[in-house]
Amino acid sequence: MFEFFKPLSLERANNLNAVTLAFVGDAVYSLYVRQKFAVMADYPAGTLQKLTVAEVSAHGQNSLLGRVRPDFTQQEEEIFRRGRNAKKPSHSKNADLAEYNNSTGLEAVIGWLYLTGQEQRLIQLFFGD
Repeated sequence: MFEFFKPLSLERANNLNAVTLAFVGDAVYSLYVRQKFAVMADYPAGTLQKLTVAEVSAHGQNSLLGRVRPDFTQQEEEIFRRGRNAKKPSHSKNADLAEYNNSTGLEAVIGWLYLTGQEQRLIQLFFGD
């Protein structure tokens, strides 16, 4: 039986397809960003949506990548490259190919960290201490 919130072993997570890791990472990052904006101030829902979209877009994620990539561990860098170079079933309408590929790599790292139970590392890397 599947157990929610039970971390995967590194071996199991490393064997997941990079696009699958990015699929999970996209959801996790979106949730973290939504939570951040929801508790920052009492914004109307429309404002929350606009703030979230700007940050979770391929362009926004590409900007974040420029800040956090120098702090990646060797394993995080490997996961990033796998995600960036993976063959994807779709493409972005609002980002160029390089931004889209980079955002997929970033999402793969986020998904991998989340699935392996490394939430403190996730928060440290993407949201500061």
